[in-house]
Amino acid sequence: MAALRYAGLDDTDSEDELPPGWEQRSTKDGWVYYAKRPKTKMLVVRGFNRLISLHLPEQKEREDIVPGHTEEKTQWEHPKTGKRKRIAGDLPYGWEQETDDNGQVFFVDHINKRTTYLDPRLAFTVDDNPTKPTARQKYDGSTTAMEILQGRDFSGKVVIVTGANSGIGFETAKSFALHGAHVILACRNMARANEAVLRILEEWHKAKVEAMTLDLALLRSVQHFAEAFKAKNVSLHVLVCNAAAFALPWSLTKDGLETTFQVNHLGHFYLVQLLQDVLCRSAPARVVVVSSESHRFTDISDSSGKLDLSRLSPSKNDYWAMLAYNRSKLCNILFSNELHRRLSPRGVTSNAVHPGNMMYSAIHHNWWVYTLLFTLARPFTKSMPLGSRC
Repeated sequence: MAALRYAGLDDTDSEDELPPGWEQRSTKDGWVYYAKRPKTKMLVVRGFNRLISLHLPEQKEREDIVPGHTEEKTQWEHPKTGKRKRIAGDLPYGWEQETDDNGQVFFVDHINKRTTYLDPRLAFTVDDNPTKPTARQKYDGSTTAMEILQGRDFSGKVVIVTGANSGIGFETAKSFALHGAHVILACRNMARANEAVLRILEEWHKAKVEAMTLDLALLRSVQHFAEAFKAKNVSLHVLVCNAAAFALPWSLTKDGLETTFQVNHLGHFYLVQLLQDVLCRSAPARVVVVSSESHRFTDISDSSGKLDLSRLSPSKNDYWAMLAYNRSKLCNILFSNELHRRLSPRGVTSNAVHPGNMMYSAIHHNWWVYTLLFTLARPFTKSMPLGSRC
């Protein structure tokens, strides 16, 4: 019950309550075992004029479980219920496992600034069931990205998130970083990107997170980013195409294309093409394209059903900001579907996601009317942590 007392859950009449003298412990690989101190026996040691109390083991069982505990009775089964248990999931948020100078594992709570040799997960063990569960974990509209990733270890995984200095991108990058992934924030504004990196490091000082320059409105910048990333000679397991522009006045990029179309679609399209070989070498890998439900409210075909290229990058006279955004999101869907068809046989999957309607973020700040509408809708829409779960 020591783990329950540590978690403040010791007031219980559960059948799992241990008999007096028993302790619940865990192995390094997450299995729970139970130890009982042997009763003290009194022996007369010749040559001494007094009695010396010595601990002698009544039974030695599974002495190979934990070195240094061979003078105790140890067993895998719970002494009352006979059940075997294992630790469920990863350490709680803010906890980290360390090893002391003697090679003994201890646990650090960075949030409350304390250490313990007791695994905090012992309060939340599950029965060891040899049969594979038939039901999948279900999530609902209140589930956050941190909750979905709970128990998952992304150590050794490399993740790129575009537009990660704020909003959904930041929450996505933070969630991956706090679960062990090496996360690269690909952003146009490096000052804000570096601030985002510091915010993540404040939550966990050992997070592997860095910022790199990526301006999707400049194809040369996309190329430079891809070259700089490849120079690191690392894998790429997840590429989240999140950055987007919304409600922009008409303008052309230096590449001569309408800005919303290039930032939301073409820049990401080019980025994936440049990193495609790295993704395939890193398989299994995944591309996540953040689209929108608004892709349903537009069309990019002419009256004969053929693709109308003039609608993708329209002239100033034919431009409407909302329609341009919808078309770019439709391009995201079509691109993701075709990418999955081509690369899934090579171990790279692609998914397009809809994070939520009218989520309050910096994306709508280009016109005060949209800001007003998003502000009014804010109490009824998802927060950034909820949107990032997609």
